[in-house]
Amino acid sequence: MKEFFKVKELSQVIGYSSEFPLAGTEEIPLVESLGRILSTDIVSDMDIPDFSRSTMDGYAVCASSTFGATEGNPAYFNLNGTVAMGEIPAFSIGAGVAATISTGGMLPDGADAVVMVEHTEALDDTTIEVYRSVAPGQHMVEIGEDIKKGDSILSCGQKIRPQESGLLAAMGKQTVTVYKKPVVGIISTGDEIVPIQEIPGPGQIRDINSYTLSGLVQQAGGVPLTYGIVRDNLNVLTRKCALALSQSDMVMISGGSSVGTRDFTISVLSSLPDASILVHGISISPGKPTILAKVGNKAFWGLPGHVVSAMVIFNVVVRPFIDHISGISRKQTRVWKLPAILSRNISSAQGRTDYIRVRLVQRDNQLTAEPILGKSGLIRTMVKADGLIEVGMNIEGLDKDTPVEVILL
Repeated sequence: MKEFFKVKELSQVIGYSSEFPLAGTEEIPLVESLGRILSTDIVSDMDIPDFSRSTMDGYAVCASSTFGATEGNPAYFNLNGTVAMGEIPAFSIGAGVAATISTGGMLPDGADAVVMVEHTEALDDTTIEVYRSVAPGQHMVEIGEDIKKGDSILSCGQKIRPQESGLLAAMGKQTVTVYKKPVVGIISTGDEIVPIQEIPGPGQIRDINSYTLSGLVQQAGGVPLTYGIVRDNLNVLTRKCALALSQSDMVMISGGSSVGTRDFTISVLSSLPDASILVHGISISPGKPTILAKVGNKAFWGLPGHVVSAMVIFNVVVRPFIDHISGISRKQTRVWKLPAILSRNISSAQGRTDYIRVRLVQRDNQLTAEPILGKSGLIRTMVKADGLIEVGMNIEGLDKDTPVEVILL
């Protein structure tokens, strides 16, 4: 099964995401649900609010009794009591009758509007004058005006933000069923890689990718599970990959994806049961020698060892797979982009999609995208970058002052 450079276009690679199953589901307390993905549709079993309530301090009235009221010709009302907060009024409202009410109070039967206290004048303990008319429904919220019983209010695949959490709380949902966070195994390979607590010797570098990839997985809503550094030893790497596959929903190896005598990722995949290579090479820069395999029903990635290439590939290619197995609906997986003006000419080779690191700068009331040039092993270029510009595979380059869309990192 040893195959090299089954190069695919970017859209073809992302299309493979549908071949992998979603993570399982679990029921969790609502208080822990922020950022999680709903695994079921939510249908309201009640009206919200379930009583008509005031949105102002003032007087509950029958709106028709205020029609035509002005400062010069006010309408007069007899007071029929006060609505206590949190209680059901024991009286009703008729024509020419009002009741004192506070914000959030329940409107008495017969009342269909609230007059703001600022638009009234108390004549005595039992009489007020109203000098501005109100329409039915004004300064109040009607039963079911926010949510009606039977409404489909939240959808499977929707991310829970504070506002969704608040809506579920309004319905009395103490728990919610969500998709499990996918566990993503991360392995660094190479004899030249050393732990970050060690001082690198000649020809060695610290293990950057375990940390950048772990952070990216967490940003994507997954749970990173790191397996440390594996030397260029076929048997050791095979055992480590088998372990990662048994404990994770997806596995990423950084390093070992290019064609080289000491790169073992393809050989490891050849030795794993029920494995097939879907992609070995993507028409993209940086990150062309990326591997995607399917082992059982799990995605197995071979990412470039260079930190910039690995991070770009994650953001552009791996992230959509994590979104998919996390249960996020397509409506929720929008890529946020900002329009900007390119600050200088940039070149690009036809036949591949290029991703250019850029910094965003506000100049002369417009947003400018400044390319950050540098090799794919330079982590500082990613630190400086606010986003990426995509240059299509059939475009030779972009000229200065070209409008571009910046994919935010």
